[in-house]
Amino acid sequence: MNIPELQRLALEVTQGRTTEQVLTTVVAGLNAQADVALARIWLIRDGDICHRCPMAKECPGEVPCLHLVAGQGTSLEDADCSRLDGFHSRMPLRARKVGQIAQTQTAVVVNDAATDPHIADKDWVKRERIVSFGGQPLLFRGQVLGVLGVFSRVPLDEDAMAWMRVFADHCSGALITATAFEEAQQLRLQLQRERDYLQEEVRVTRQRGGIVGSSPALERTLHQVEMVADTPATVLIVGESGVGKELIAGAIHEGSGRAPRTMVRVNCASIPNELFESEFFGHVRGAFTGAVRDRIGRFALADGGTLFLDEVGEIPLPLQGKLLRVLQEGSFERVGESQTHKVDVRVIAATNRDLKAEAEAGRFRLDLYYRLSVFPIAVPPLRDRRGDVPQLASVFLKRAEQRLGSRLLHLTQMDMEQLVAYDWPGNVRELQNAIERAAILAGPKGRARVELGTPAGREVATRSQPAEGRVLTEAEIDALIRRNTAAALAACDGRIYGDSGAASMLGLKPSTLRSRIKKLGL
Repeated sequence: MNIPELQRLALEVTQGRTTEQVLTTVVAGLNAQADVALARIWLIRDGDICHRCPMAKECPGEVPCLHLVAGQGTSLEDADCSRLDGFHSRMPLRARKVGQIAQTQTAVVVNDAATDPHIADKDWVKRERIVSFGGQPLLFRGQVLGVLGVFSRVPLDEDAMAWMRVFADHCSGALITATAFEEAQQLRLQLQRERDYLQEEVRVTRQRGGIVGSSPALERTLHQVEMVADTPATVLIVGESGVGKELIAGAIHEGSGRAPRTMVRVNCASIPNELFESEFFGHVRGAFTGAVRDRIGRFALADGGTLFLDEVGEIPLPLQGKLLRVLQEGSFERVGESQTHKVDVRVIAATNRDLKAEAEAGRFRLDLYYRLSVFPIAVPPLRDRRGDVPQLASVFLKRAEQRLGSRLLHLTQMDMEQLVAYDWPGNVRELQNAIERAAILAGPKGRARVELGTPAGREVATRSQPAEGRVLTEAEIDALIRRNTAAALAACDGRIYGDSGAASMLGLKPSTLRSRIKKLGL
């Protein structure tokens, strides 16, 4: 080996700011040395492909092993020497020469590769005219990080191995520095994302308010929340649309030991099918068209905290298996990446569907249903907690005053009786919208005008119907389509996807509705 060149390379290695830069610089620099046929680096990591590892017979499985992370060589047969997925992609500790180097933390040199019994692929040695192999452990403060190995077409003498030892120490230091730098960058990025997310959460929480009411039905639900909150159990919240399932999820999170961390919310009904995996698990740059940068997924963002999956019944069947794996094993891979990531996430799911019936119909995985419903909580509809209506109405009226900048508003006793008597098919969300509409229509003395049983946009749509036999102009047709689309969106709270979305209500494909919304400027 060229000693001055190794000295220059050792200095260059220390300039790397990522592990990928360090690894690439090392194997490329060694490969540039005269007579070096192949340079490789293995690092110790947790076992990840034990069930299909080519060396499974030499390993007990599910234990740390050596992962081939970098390789570069000059083949006499134009073979691809940079592949990391071959037979030696995983190497058990103590197995073969590379495993022995890591286990004993001692260098190994072989200058008779063609006859050495521990070098298995004698045909490759012969074809590539390999004479020797030199391996050095990558050590940092007594801890072995991995192994640096070089296959050479000339013998490796003591001087070469001594310089290789010095070079390996430089590599170890550079890897530790780069790893620390990456972790600091990742932590900074996650803190920035959590800060932005929490700022948005504060804004939304101020608008949404807390759980309001003291009816027996609600008290039973809150008692269940108290029982399960400070456990690690997965919770499935079931209830009709608009009953406040997300608020129940927030109460569970706030009552748990995970409260200091983020509760990340995901509305599964609003995510296009092709983006589910990326949204949940993240992706690496170049994983698909449009992936111009790495993206952290919702599971990684919720690490140490809680992930709330609203409308969980909308998750596509192909992704349900991957979700089940995360729930069972706490691990996942980002799209376009083979590295396994471990997370500690508590999942709270919510749905207005009968998931067991969906599973029996083949539209939802039964094993996922059982995994999600470890502790089911049923949120009562508003018609079963009518005693809470006056208190809720008062809270929503006060909030409407603040949002609209209105004078003091009030509801009469007759208004309250009307509100309590109404069945509220849209539950608490419908009540909130009705009170805000009443505040907007308030008279000069501050009395809110309550109008029930007329969904937003129905009167407008009725008045816009043409007289029988009259031909509409193009402008009138466009206006009618716009009003009808707006009414559908209002009735579905802006939701496009899913059985309860506006696209289904209008009989359109979600992509068609999205294009129409953009065209109409809604």
